[in-house]
Amino acid sequence: MQFTKTEVQEHGFNMARLIGAAQAVTSGTQNAVITTFTASGTLTTAARTSSIDYLVVAGGGSGGAQNAGGGGAGGFRTATGLSVSGATAYPITVGGGGAAAILAYPGNNGSNSVFSSITSTGGGGGGSDGGTSGAAGGSGGGATQPGGTAGAGNTPPVSPSQGTAGGAGEENRGGGGGGSTNVGTAASGKGGNGGTGTVSSLDGTPYYYSGGGGGASYGGGAGGTGGAGGGGGGTSHSGAAGAGGPGRNAGGAGSTPDGNAGAGGANTGGGGGAGRDRTDNSGAGGSGIVITKEPAVDFTVASSCWDLRVVFKRIVAEDWV
Repeated sequence: MQFTKTEVQEHGFNMARLIGAAQAVTSGTQNAVITTFTASGTLTTAARTSSIDYLVVAGGGSGGAQNAGGGGAGGFRTATGLSVSGATAYPITVGGGGAAAILAYPGNNGSNSVFSSITSTGGGGGGSDGGTSGAAGGSGGGATQPGGTAGAGNTPPVSPSQGTAGGAGEENRGGGGGGSTNVGTAASGKGGNGGTGTVSSLDGTPYYYSGGGGGASYGGGAGGTGGAGGGGGGTSHSGAAGAGGPGRNAGGAGSTPDGNAGAGGANTGGGGGAGRDRTDNSGAGGSGIVITKEPAVDFTVASSCWDLRVVFKRIVAEDWV
């Protein structure tokens, strides 16, 4: 629609009045929201949220129970900018740690943690005299005895990798469980140390998560140290007990002489430490965690939008305010 200069003058309107005289414009910010799940639940996103930053850590595997390998850490996955819908409910699954083993049984795998399309895999259990190979998982369990095979990490494979492999064992000693950053170390005169986890500051505080559990030792060597990220320490028959690894919650220390191994730290995904004697418990894996961050969103809202043809008719009728 076009108007002549005469029409504009006769009807007494101008462009400034046409493009907003009756509108109210509001600006604001939807604040950032950080939500931490230490157990399964539901995340309901804020109305204007369209993307999320996340940390998803699975439960750690437990250590094996006799001359055993340490448990592998739960899978560690983190990223920014995952597309989501506003004002929508998303189920959250926080995986539990693998249960402690006894009587020469191998360790148990941890459980998966899940948010939206992201799944982190539970850590693999450590090998023992009753089953010498470590299990595959987010990070793999450590092996024991010369014939055992360390568990593979990043299983199933994702990119970036969610974890690493466990360490090799030797006669009467177990390798460390894999961590999210470093593999578990091989046994060599002592239990292998658990692999190092990864630092996340998504909730505003830097913590290590997903450390591997330490291997056990018979014959004088120390138990393996739990990896940073809540890995539990391994037990020794006559050497020093393995210390637990630091993290959001530290892993427990192993024991000497013999005794129960250290558990993975709660809500770290740390692998459990390995047991030395068949009558002692291995360390249970640490439970996982899910943390989400909805970034701040700036917005502008107009209260109405007028059709210019309606505006023109109202001005002509001298009824436009």
